[in-house]
Amino acid sequence: MVKAEERSSMADGWGEVFHRNRLVPPSGQTVRLAAENHLTASHGFQLSLSRITAAHLPQDLSAEEDVTYQLRMTLFDRKLQHFFGKTWKSSPQKMKNSKIPFNEVLYLHTSLLLPSTLVVVELVSLSPKPDGSHLALGRGFTILELFTNRPEGQSTDGDRRLNLHHGSPRGLLHPSLKDQVDYGNLLKVIDGAHLDCQVKTHPSLKSAMHLLPENALVCGEDTIPGLISSPTGDVLLRPQLLKTTPFTLDRLTISLQPSLEKFESLLLQLINADCQNTKQPEPEDAQRTVVIQERRLHVGVHNGLCFLDKPQVVVLEPVASGVRGRADSTSKKSILVKDSSATSPRPQMLGLRSSLEIKLANNQALAIVFQLEYVFSAPIGRETMLSATSTSRAAFLQCLRWGIWCPFQELADRKGKEVQLVLQGGAKPNPFGVMVYSTGTSVQTQSPAAGSASSTAQDLEAKDEIRFWLLPSVEKMPSSPRASLRTKQEDVSRQRASPSQGQKHVPPTSPPDSPQGPGLSLSQLAATSHYPTISHSSSALPGQQSFPSLLHPSPLASAHQLSHVACSAVSHITHLEMDFQQEGDDMTSKEKEGDQLQELPFTPVHAPVITLVMNVPSSCSVSSRSSLAHLFSAGYPEIVDCSGQVAEVLDPTEPLPFDPQREEADLLQGNLLVFQFLAFTRIQAAGVASDWPRNIYVTFQFYRFPPVTSQQLRLLTSDKVQHNASEALPCVLATINRDGSVNSGSPGLQVQFRVDDCFLKTGEKRWFLRYLALHNMHIDIWDSDSLLLIGSTAIELKYMLRQGRSAVQALHELKVLTTDYVGEDTLLTDKDPGRRSASSPMTVCNVVKGRLHIRTGNTGCPVDPSRNRAADGISFHSHIITPREVTCGFKGGSLSPRNILQLNACFYLAAKDTVQEHRLDGDWMLLYRNRIRAHDITHEVQHLNTESGRRKLDCMAAVHRLEAKKNAKEADVMGLKPTARLIREHQPSEDYSKAEGIANMLSQAITTHHLLYASLGSAEYMEFVLKNPFNMPQTVTIHTDDSELSVITDTEEWRYFKALTKTSTPLEENMFHVEKGAPGPRVYLRPKESVHIPLKYQSFWCNNTIAVQGPSFLPTGKGSQMAKRNLSNIINAKIIKVTFRAEDGKPMAICQVNVEPTPHVVDQTFRLYHPELCFLKKAIRLPPWQDPTAEDPDSWTLNSVRCSDPNIICQTRMLVPGEPQDVYLKVPGSPSPHIKMFFVMVFTDKWMAAPSQIWQVYVHFLERVDINCVTGQRTCQSLVLRGRQAVRKIKCFSSHSKEIEVDPAGVFVLSPAAVQELKLRVQPWQAGSRFLYVNAVDMDQQRLVAAWLLCLNVHRPILSKAFEVSVPVANGRGSSRKMTYTNPYTSTRKFLLRSDHPDLLQFREDKFQIGGGESHTIGLRFAPSQSPGSAEILVYVNNLEEKTEETFCVKVNYS
Repeated sequence: MVKAEERSSMADGWGEVFHRNRLVPPSGQTVRLAAENHLTASHGFQLSLSRITAAHLPQDLSAEEDVTYQLRMTLFDRKLQHFFGKTWKSSPQKMKNSKIPFNEVLYLHTSLLLPSTLVVVELVSLSPKPDGSHLALGRGFTILELFTNRPEGQSTDGDRRLNLHHGSPRGLLHPSLKDQVDYGNLLKVIDGAHLDCQVKTHPSLKSAMHLLPENALVCGEDTIPGLISSPTGDVLLRPQLLKTTPFTLDRLTISLQPSLEKFESLLLQLINADCQNTKQPEPEDAQRTVVIQERRLHVGVHNGLCFLDKPQVVVLEPVASGVRGRADSTSKKSILVKDSSATSPRPQMLGLRSSLEIKLANNQALAIVFQLEYVFSAPIGRETMLSATSTSRAAFLQCLRWGIWCPFQELADRKGKEVQLVLQGGAKPNPFGVMVYSTGTSVQTQSPAAGSASSTAQDLEAKDEIRFWLLPSVEKMPSSPRASLRTKQEDVSRQRASPSQGQKHVPPTSPPDSPQGPGLSLSQLAATSHYPTISHSSSALPGQQSFPSLLHPSPLASAHQLSHVACSAVSHITHLEMDFQQEGDDMTSKEKEGDQLQELPFTPVHAPVITLVMNVPSSCSVSSRSSLAHLFSAGYPEIVDCSGQVAEVLDPTEPLPFDPQREEADLLQGNLLVFQFLAFTRIQAAGVASDWPRNIYVTFQFYRFPPVTSQQLRLLTSDKVQHNASEALPCVLATINRDGSVNSGSPGLQVQFRVDDCFLKTGEKRWFLRYLALHNMHIDIWDSDSLLLIGSTAIELKYMLRQGRSAVQALHELKVLTTDYVGEDTLLTDKDPGRRSASSPMTVCNVVKGRLHIRTGNTGCPVDPSRNRAADGISFHSHIITPREVTCGFKGGSLSPRNILQLNACFYLAAKDTVQEHRLDGDWMLLYRNRIRAHDITHEVQHLNTESGRRKLDCMAAVHRLEAKKNAKEADVMGLKPTARLIREHQPSEDYSKAEGIANMLSQAITTHHLLYASLGSAEYMEFVLKNPFNMPQTVTIHTDDSELSVITDTEEWRYFKALTKTSTPLEENMFHVEKGAPGPRVYLRPKESVHIPLKYQSFWCNNTIAVQGPSFLPTGKGSQMAKRNLSNIINAKIIKVTFRAEDGKPMAICQVNVEPTPHVVDQTFRLYHPELCFLKKAIRLPPWQDPTAEDPDSWTLNSVRCSDPNIICQTRMLVPGEPQDVYLKVPGSPSPHIKMFFVMVFTDKWMAAPSQIWQVYVHFLERVDINCVTGQRTCQSLVLRGRQAVRKIKCFSSHSKEIEVDPAGVFVLSPAAVQELKLRVQPWQAGSRFLYVNAVDMDQQRLVAAWLLCLNVHRPILSKAFEVSVPVANGRGSSRKMTYTNPYTSTRKFLLRSDHPDLLQFREDKFQIGGGESHTIGLRFAPSQSPGSAEILVYVNNLEEKTEETFCVKVNYS
C-alpha cells in the first residue's frame, strides 16, 4: 500500500505551480455580454514585446548601474473598471542607449472578444535593497487594445507603437474614467517614451488551450505540463502534446472519521441548526428538515494551471466496513462485494460500485484531483407561497473534502500497490474554487446534542482517507458480453417486478464500468426525477431519504457556493441506477453502433529493423604473404600516371588527410578513376559446396554514372600452389567471353571512369571531391550461374583522392557480407509444430561469404584546351532569368514553315549569346522528335542566307510534306495512336494558316528559354524578371503546365533559397495573392515595373524500371573498359512553360524551362526479399544526424522523407529528442520473380532543398513455400514451373546445395504453356527458422525465370541415447571410438550414417547392412582440436529414404 504519509512532499511541485498561477475571474456581467454576442469560443493570440524607447523617464535613475527594468501586464475590463486574470512579469533588463530590450513573446486565449477588454502594460524600475530584495517603482504605463469596436471582429493584427503615460495603472479605477471610450484625452503622455509590440492571432494555440486557463498571459518559455519541450525553447509556438494513456481507478473507497454515520449525523445537525437560526420557526417534521439526497465524487486531472478536461462526477454509495474491493478472476474487474460473514453491518465508508477511467500523460506535474460533494435536500419556506404539506424541496450542493495525488512523481512506488490519500478540508485554496467544510470547526461548534455522538480522542486523531488502485486500462479485460448483458437484464426485470424492494437490492456480481455520463444543466437538476433514488445499503443512514427535489440555494450558500453550483452543472455525472433502467429499454442509435475505439500508445514494430549505418567492411589485409604473392603473380595491369610511372601506393589502414583547396589547385584537372577487380576468396559455409561460387559478376554505381553490371568472371585456382588447408586461397578473376571461353589476356576486370571539365558542371567539382572524401561505394556480388546474391560490400573512396600527386592506388581486401535471419529452434514434441508464433524472436546476423580483392586508382590527366566544355556559354550559377530583346526580327515575306524555321533559328542564335541555352521549340521540336539534334543544324543555320543553306531547308520541308500526304492516305488522323497523332500535328502541311504563323511568331518573341540541369529530389531555384510593358497597372496570373515547377509564395522559403544560392536580389513580403481554384498565384505590377518571380523545380518521381537481372558485357573495342557518360534514364527530359497572363487573359511573357536530367548520387543500397503478392512493411533506422547550421549542438534535426514511387508509402514519425527515428516503408507486392526498385530521399532541412541521403531499395518478390521438417531427415516438397511463350532451357539452383536437392538436377527443356514439376528434397542440419532460395535460370539468356523463397521451420529430433567422450587437445591425431547399434526390425535392413558436424566427426563407413535383430559396431573418428572446449554432435541413423530411425547425441569434451 502506498500511504499518503510517504508522499507528503509529492504535491509540493504541483502546489507551487497551482498557487503561483491563481487567477482573478472576469466579471460575470462581461461573460454574459460575450455570450449574448455569441462569443463563446476561445481564440488564441500572440503578443510580441520588442523594446521600450525611453529618452525622458520621470525621476531618471539611469545613472545607477544596478537599476533594472521590468514589464508587468494585466488584463483590464474598461467598462466595469475591473482587473482580472493574473499579472505577468518579464525578466529584468537594463537600459542601453535610452532603450530597454525585452524581446518577450506572450500567449493568451480568451473568449471575451469585446472592445472593453484591454491589456495594461506597466514599466517598473527595480532598485536593490540592502536586504537583497528590490524596490519596485512605477515609471509609466500604456494601454493595448486587443479588439476592434465590432464585437465579432478579431484582434487587429500588426505592429503597434504605444505611448507611455504618466502615473500608475491604478488610476484607471478612478470614477472619472468610468464609461470612457478613449483614455487618450485624460492621460498625460511621457515625451519620447513608447513601447514597440506586435499582436496577431495564433491558431496553433487551439490544440493546447485545454492546458492553459482562459484569460491568462503565459510566456512561451514557461514550462507547461502536458506539452513536449521544444528545441527552440518556445513550447507554445507550435505546441506538441504528450501522448495520453488511459488508466482505470478501481476499488475506490472513502472513509470519514470517526465513522460515516457519526460524520453525517454531525453534519446534518449543524446544517439544521443553521436553518433554524436563519429562518422562522417551523413545525418539527421530517418534511421540514435537511436530508442527504446524494453523495458525489468529482475526479479530474489538473496540471497546476487548469483542469485538462471537465471533471467527471460519479455517485458514491454507503457500504459496510466488511465490503472491500476484489478483482474478479475472470473479468479482472474491481467491484464491491459484501462479506457473507457479516449480518447487516452498518455502513462505515463510501464506495464506488464500478471503475472510473481517466487519461493521463507521463508528466510529474499532473495530478489527479478528488472532491467529495454532498447533495442536500431542504424544505422550501413560506416565502415560496407553498403550503406546509407540500412535498416540494430544493437541492443544494456542498463540498466536504478534497485531495490531490501526483501519480508520476514516484512511478515505481505505485505499481501493484493500493494508494491511500489523506483528504483535506477547511478554508484552503483548491482547484475547484469553492469553500470546503472544515472538520475543526464542526467539532468546536457542535451542539450539546451532538456531543453524545462525538467520537473519542483517538478517533479525532484519525484522518479522512480515500483508497483506490490505479491500473492501466489494458490490464482490465472485459468479461463476456453475453454474460454481462444477461446479468443486466435480470437486474432490470427484478427491479421492475418489485420496485418496493429497491432498498434491499444487492449489487450485481459483475456490474459494467461507469460510463462518462452526460453533463446535467441547472434545469435538469431542478426538474422532478421520474425515478426514485435507490439506496444500496441494507439500513438507511440518518437523514437519508428519497425526495423529488428542486434546485434551490442552500441556507448556507454564499456567492462562492452559487458559483460552485454553476461549476457542477457542466460536470459529467454518472448515475448507475439510470443506466440499469435504460439497459432494458430502447437503446440509442449511438449505443447500437458501438463506441469509438480509443487508440492505445503503440509504435509499429516492423521487426527486424534495418540499421542504416552499415558496418563498412574493413579494408585491412588478412591474407598471408604467400597468398598475396600468389595473387600478384597473376600479372595484373599496373596503374601508371601520364608519364608511365607506377602510381603511388596508399595504405587503406592509415588515415588520409584531405585538403579540398589542394585538390582544386591541382594542375591536372582531369581524373581517370580505375577499379580493378582482382580476386575473390571463398569462405566455407554450412550447406554449400566447397567450390561455390564458380562464376560471379558484380554490380555497382559510381557517382552520377549509369549503373554498371559486369560480365561473368571465372574464379581460377591453381593446383601447383601449395598452401595451408586452414587458409583459403584467393581465386584470380578472369573475364568470360560471349562463347563461354575464359579470356586469355590480362586477368581481372578493370573499369574506368573519366571525370574532367567536360563531364562536370560548373562548380560541381567541389561536390565530386566531397563525394570521394565522404562516401562509400556499394558493390553487390552475384553468382552468375544461379543469379543468387552472394553478398554485398562497400569500399571507401577517399583513397582515390590524389592530393596533388600525379597518380595514386590502393589495394583493398573487403569482406563480402550478407544478412541472415534465424529463429529459435523448437523441439519436435512442441504443440502445433506447423505453426510458429508471430512474436517468436528472429536473430539477425551478418554472415561473411567471402573476401573481394579490389585495387583502386586515380590518374591525373591534363585537360585538352581544344575540347569545348559541354557547358560553354552557360552560367549555371546565374539563377536570374532575364528576358533579352532579340535584335533580329521578322523581315517580311511568306509565313511558310521554312521562314518560321529561319526565324526560330535567329531566336536560337540570339539567345545562345546570353546566359541561357535554348532547347528547340515549334518546328525545332519537330526536328528533335525526328532525331535531328540542335547542334547538328545550328551550324547550318548560320549559313541560312547562302544558297546551299536554303536548298537544304527546302529539301527538308519537301520531305515532310510528302510524308504528311502519305500518312494522310494510309490512315485517318483520329485513327492513329496518340504518339503518332502528336507527330502528325507537328508536321508541316500546305494548309499551314497565316494566323498560326503569326501566333507562333508572337509567342517566340515573348518567350525566354532557360536550360536547367536537375537531379532526383534536388530543388533548382531560379528567378524570372517579369516586367510590365504597359502604362497601366496589371494583375498578372502565373500559370505552369507542370506541377513540378512551382512559384515560391512563402516568404520564409524564398529567403531560404536566396541565401542558399547567394542571390542578391530584392525580397518582398506578401508579394503574391493566392486563391483557391485559381490557375495560379497573382502578382500586382505597377506601370513599367519589374519584379523577380521566384520559381522552384523539384521532382520526386522517376522511372523505376530496372534492367533484367543477370550478367552483361561491357562494350568492346578501344574503350571497352571505359564507362561512357550517358544521360540518366531515371528522370525524363521535359519542357515546361510558365505563362504570365495579363488581366485580359493574354500572355505577357513566357518562360520556357528546358529540363535536362542528371544522374543522382546513391548513398546506400538495400536489397530485400519478400513473398510475392503481399505488402512488405519494413523500418529503416536513421542515425542521429545533427544540423551543422544549428547553434545548439544538442538540437535534433527534423527529418522528412519522399519516395520516387507514388504507390509506395514512405513516412517517418516525429519523436522526442534522443529517441531513434525510423523510416517506415510499405511496398505493394508483385508476382515472382519481379524486382521492384525505388529511391528514398531523406531531407534534414525544413524546405527540402536537397536530400541529405538517397537510398536505392531493391525488393525481390519470390514465391513463398513453407516447409516444416526435422534436422537430419529428408522432407520432400513439389514445386510447379509453368512455361511461357518461348522454348527455354532451364536449370534450377539452390542457395544451399548440400541441404536442398532439386529434381531434375540438370538442364531441361521447358516448352511453351507446359507445366514442369520440380521436386525438392530438403535435409537441413540446423534447427530453427531459416530462409533458403531456389532459382530457375534460363541458361541461354542467363536470365531469371522463377524464384522461390523457402521458409523452413526446422525442429530438433527426439534423442534416443546420449554419450560423452573426452578428446585430448593438440595431440594432432584425434580420437577413435565405437558404438553398437541393433536392428529393431526382423528383416535385413540397410542404414545410412549422418552427422550434423562432418568436420568434427567422421564414420568408418557411411552405410551398413545388418540382419533382423542383429547388432553392428559403428566406428567413430573425432577430429583433433587446437583449443579446449566442448561440442554436441548429433549422429543420425537413417534408412535408404533418409528417414531418421535413431538419433544419438555425443558430447565431446576437448581437454
